[in-house]
Amino acid sequence: MENAVSVNQLVKNFVLKKRDGLRWSSTQVKAVDGITLAIPKGQSVAFIGPNGAGKSTTIKMLTGILHPTSGDATVLGCIPWKERTRLARRIGVVFGQRSQLWYHLPPRDTFELLSKIYEIKRDLFESRRDMLIERFQLGEFLDTPVRKLSLGQRMRAEVACSLLHGPQVIFLDEPTIGLDVIARQELRDLVREWNQENGVTVFLTSHDAGDIQHVAKRVIVINHGRVVLDDKVSRVRRQYLREKVLSVKYADTPESITLEGVKTLKESGHAFKFEVDTLAVSIERVMTEIMRIGTVVDITIEDPPLEEIIAHIYSAPRVDAGEEEPEEEESEEGAT
Repeated sequence: MENAVSVNQLVKNFVLKKRDGLRWSSTQVKAVDGITLAIPKGQSVAFIGPNGAGKSTTIKMLTGILHPTSGDATVLGCIPWKERTRLARRIGVVFGQRSQLWYHLPPRDTFELLSKIYEIKRDLFESRRDMLIERFQLGEFLDTPVRKLSLGQRMRAEVACSLLHGPQVIFLDEPTIGLDVIARQELRDLVREWNQENGVTVFLTSHDAGDIQHVAKRVIVINHGRVVLDDKVSRVRRQYLREKVLSVKYADTPESITLEGVKTLKESGHAFKFEVDTLAVSIERVMTEIMRIGTVVDITIEDPPLEEIIAHIYSAPRVDAGEEEPEEEESEEGAT
């Protein structure tokens, strides 16, 4: 299968300068340290790691924003930092904390501006714009200034704008940061649908384990600028993403919960936090027991912090990567 992204021994160093009185000293920091990977066309990949691991730096090199110190990379056959203009017409990029929407103008005006920038023929632009408006449900706020939109609405418009020119690869850097549970799931569904139905290659970075499980088929973990794990999400999910955290608030003091695979992490008055090993007991079984032992006022189901999952990846023994496993059906555990 032809690769959409090919990276070979990519390195990026930064020089940090520090002043001590009248003297300056400089230190070289290796943000990306010899990354090698290949992503076939149409694949959806989660590229994760702790803060400072080199995720955003890698994306900036793959989109031509930064020049590498050494190494090679191609995206859709283009060398990003040498053919940035040509590549820009074939990729989409969304940075969760940086907007491409004009703050005081409605999304409709940004669509119009982008059609001029990418020189999209009018009939093609109108048909694609209308399709994106429908698929991303933008109609209700298409003429509302961006400054008045909720974060979830803005991010849907951001992703739609990045797809307007028909990119073959889309880079998503923390696209769900700050979104509530419903908005996160809506955005995940849209990205996954676009990947599966339109064959767009997705390169996603996130600090949310839910993004990994519900968008990607493959996960690459980096730390200190190096790849430490590259495997199927289904296999990584089975070995490392098996725990869920349930936060429950009762109306009165409940009975004790005694189920194999359930551990009480925190207890404060009528509020409890449980950790559930989903390989030992199903979420449905735990929910039934939680409802039985007391009157529930509120409950949420979450993944553990991604930092904990990554730490587990470093410490746990690896699964035999040579064995093929059937793909699992993805399901969302959200707030109730």
